[in-house]
Amino acid sequence: MSTKIKNKTTTSSRRGFLKKAGLVSAAAIGATAAKAPYVYAASNPIKWRLQTYSGAPLGAHVVLPQIEAFNKAAHGEMEIELFYADQLVPTDELFRAMQAGTIDAVQSDDATMGSPVDISVFGGYFPFATRYSLDVPAMFRYYGLDKIWAEAYGEVDNVTWLSTSAWDPCHLFTVNKKIEKLSDMKGLRVFGVPTAGRFLAQYGLIPVTVPWDDVEVAMQTGELDGVCWCGFTEAYEVGWADICNYALTNSVTGAWFGSYFANSESWNKLSPKLQELFKMSIDQSHYYRQVWYWGGEADLRVNGKKMELTSLPSDEWAGVVSDAGKFWDDVAASSPRSGKVVEAFKLYAETMEKAGYPYR
Repeated sequence: MSTKIKNKTTTSSRRGFLKKAGLVSAAAIGATAAKAPYVYAASNPIKWRLQTYSGAPLGAHVVLPQIEAFNKAAHGEMEIELFYADQLVPTDELFRAMQAGTIDAVQSDDATMGSPVDISVFGGYFPFATRYSLDVPAMFRYYGLDKIWAEAYGEVDNVTWLSTSAWDPCHLFTVNKKIEKLSDMKGLRVFGVPTAGRFLAQYGLIPVTVPWDDVEVAMQTGELDGVCWCGFTEAYEVGWADICNYALTNSVTGAWFGSYFANSESWNKLSPKLQELFKMSIDQSHYYRQVWYWGGEADLRVNGKKMELTSLPSDEWAGVVSDAGKFWDDVAASSPRSGKVVEAFKLYAETMEKAGYPYR
C-alpha cells in the first residue's frame, strides 16, 4: 500500500516538474524569439538579386559556383538569384541600381560600374600595378588597400564594399590586324575596361563600349577590331579566340582588381551567420579564379592554337612601362586617397623587386 502511494507521489512529482519545465522552456524560447533581430521562415527565405559584370559563359567560372554553393549552405534561410551582364540593368548603371536597392549585390570592378569614389580608377586594370594574381590580395591584406577601399565606400550612402581580389591579366586580342609595333594600335576600335583603355588611348587605340553580349557580333561585323578586356583563359572560354586571329603577349597588367559590393540595407538585414557565410563564399570564389586563371593562362599561351602570338620590340615596351610611371603620378595627384594607393603600389613593387625570385 505504501509502495503504491510512493509511486503515485513520485509520478505526480515528475509530471509537475516536466510541466513546469515545459512552461519555463516555452517562456524562454518566447523571450529569445522576441529579442532576436534575425528571424526567418524556411518557407519564406531572404531573397537577394546579384548581378555580375560577366556574361554567362564567363560567369559559369567566376561567380556561378559561388552562388550555387552559398544557396546550398544557406539551407533555406536565404537564396541569391544570379544575373549576368546587362540582364537587369546596364553594367555602367550597376552602382546606382545597387545603391537604390534594385539589386542587392554586385560583382564588378569599380571603374566599369561607375563607382562615384576617387579610387574607382584603380578597379579593373591599372597599368603595371600587378605582375601576378597573388599581388592583388597581398596588397589588400598587407599594404593597406583594404582600409582604403573600406574608407572610400564608407563615405557613400547605402553601399558596402565587401572584398577585392584578382582576376586575369590584360592582353590585346585583334581580329585582323597583327600588332608588332606600337603604331599598329593606331585607329583600332577595341572593347575593354575603362582604365586600361584610357592608358592605351595615348598610342592611338580607340576604346569602345558595347554590351558584353554584343562584343562577339561587333567583332564579326567590323564594329570592333578587337578586345583588351581579359587574358587568354577568358578569350578561349567565351569564344573570342575563335574570332580574333592575333594575341599580343605584352600584358598591360598582371591581374584585374575585381570586387564584391552589397546594398547596405540588404546587408544589414542579414544575420551575422549569413553575412559570414556570404563572405566565406566570396573567398571560395577568389580561390577558384586564382587557380583557374593561373593554370589557364600558361597552358593556352603554350598549347592554344587559335591565335598567332606577337610581341612588341623590347625598346618600345620599355617606353610603355616608362609612360605608366607618369600615368601613376597623374592619378596620384588627383586626390590624397589616390595618392595613398599609388604609394602602396610603389612600396609593394619595390619590396617584390628586392625580394627577387620567385616574387619577381
